[in-house]
Amino acid sequence: MAGRGRVRGSGVPGLCLLLVGLFLAGPFLVGCGGGPATGTSRAEVQRLLDRRAAAVLRHDADAYAATGARADYARLRTVPLAAWAYRVTSVRRDGDTLTAGAELSYRVRDYDGAPVTVARTLRLARDAGGRWRVTSERPAQKAAEQLWDQGTVTAVRGEHSLVLGTGQTAARLRAFADLADDAVPSVSAAWGTDWAGHVVVLVPKSLDGMAALLGSPAASYRGIAAVTTGETGGGADGRSRFPADRVVVNPDAYALLGALGRQVVLTHETTHVATRAHTDAATPLWLSEGYADWVGYRDAGRTPREVAPELRGAVTGGRLPAALPTDADFGFSGDPDRLARAYEGGWLACRMIAGRWGEVKLDAFYRAVGAHQERAGAVEGALRSVLGVSLPELTAHWQAYLRAQLG
Repeated sequence: MAGRGRVRGSGVPGLCLLLVGLFLAGPFLVGCGGGPATGTSRAEVQRLLDRRAAAVLRHDADAYAATGARADYARLRTVPLAAWAYRVTSVRRDGDTLTAGAELSYRVRDYDGAPVTVARTLRLARDAGGRWRVTSERPAQKAAEQLWDQGTVTAVRGEHSLVLGTGQTAARLRAFADLADDAVPSVSAAWGTDWAGHVVVLVPKSLDGMAALLGSPAASYRGIAAVTTGETGGGADGRSRFPADRVVVNPDAYALLGALGRQVVLTHETTHVATRAHTDAATPLWLSEGYADWVGYRDAGRTPREVAPELRGAVTGGRLPAALPTDADFGFSGDPDRLARAYEGGWLACRMIAGRWGEVKLDAFYRAVGAHQERAGAVEGALRSVLGVSLPELTAHWQAYLRAQLG
């Protein structure tokens, strides 16, 4: 399988595992040194950053340069922004230098339904005229990088996609846009059109760049082709409460995939974008990941024996799973074979539901699970109301399906 996945929680990423074998605030925040700045200095910094933000939105490189650190603007000027604003959260002064903490809120035009808010640290110094100027801006401690922190951003628009990359040729980014443009209608054909109908793809230069965008060690994503970041339970239209999801690509792992693998991965991740408004703590990973894989492979023409080699080995070896995969089975720091079997088992469960009860029922079941107010009993309730079976009965059907498809 070309693994895919989503880690549950607010603002945490869904991950796309690659198994190469198949596809080859307060007024002052205390800091180190110096002391809190006066209210006058804080107000000066806020006014300076307001001018800086206005220059970004006006595409005024000279006005931006007048606030300091001109090179920063060149890195982000191609990003289509609808909003860009700073809110100063702390200022510490040390002689003629300042360290300011700020919240940066921005929206990508046509894609973000709400601002993305990130923590930033800015250094400032006085120029010859005694005015404060920004000398550097970077992510705050423990905050993730933004793409433009890693270099000059190149933007490529597709029919249903926006691809932003650093260290990548426009031609390569166009290839990602083409894949995403194919993924969006495929997802809509399976899930429906009650979602934004577009996707933002970030393509950093390397695995290290991907990890920095996610604020995690690179070792956490080695061998993972892509992740989807975003918050689950976004509301009925999937776009009103939260900014757009970002599909973040690991170019090192992605390069090892063949044409089918690349399409499956982008379609899987786009499915997470589409379904996130109906995905919450009640949705088990076997369902959210299995459904995304089901959409990804829906038109691929691959058989269960081809897509699920690890689970096939278990079944033919007399180790039929006793239960559907648990959320713990999807842990990326554990046994990779166990993880592969979890993805394959979730995919086959959704494939079985679609084949036995129909695709409309599969979608209705997914939505019904996410509609429950509490996690306890959500799956069982949705099974009864939509499919007319209990969890033990579904498990028995699934086990029989595994024997028939993989044995």
